[in-house]
Amino acid sequence: MNLTRDRMRSIGWVALLITCAALTLVLMVRVNAVKSEVQLAQRQINAVKQEKLFLETEFLTRANQQQLRNLNAIEFGYQAPTAGQYLEGERQLAALGKARGPNAPEPIRVASAGSLVEDENPIAAMVSPLTGKAMAAEVKVADTRDASEKATTAAKLSARLTKLDRAGVRAE
Repeated sequence: MNLTRDRMRSIGWVALLITCAALTLVLMVRVNAVKSEVQLAQRQINAVKQEKLFLETEFLTRANQQQLRNLNAIEFGYQAPTAGQYLEGERQLAALGKARGPNAPEPIRVASAGSLVEDENPIAAMVSPLTGKAMAAEVKVADTRDASEKATTAAKLSARLTKLDRAGVRAE
């Protein structure tokens, strides 16, 4: 079989093309491997940052607890409850309840809203901050103009608006 020069050249180009494709494939696999390593390193960095933040918070919390413990021991003298401070049952709790002594202070009372009567309107009891009168007592001011005054005012307004439209001014 006799190979001609053109045939050899085309076989060479095909071989070169296959070699380039193989090298491109190898390079692409390496690039993806490096990308994977970078992503793994980024995840590890984020995990270390989160662990560092957790440890800093833990350290600050423990330092704050130690500071509170020292402050408590020096300033307030609080102590943890002992076993003798707990009640054993309901009878012991009931024994603690006694009538108020003659000089005992009044118990603290909490304000509560009274219930509304069905017929009572809550708005009727409202007072205007401007006038000081009950809102139900205020009377709305009625328009005292008669029909002829209203008609002349409307006609004047209509005339002014038509003048503006003719002058090219539009009110929108």
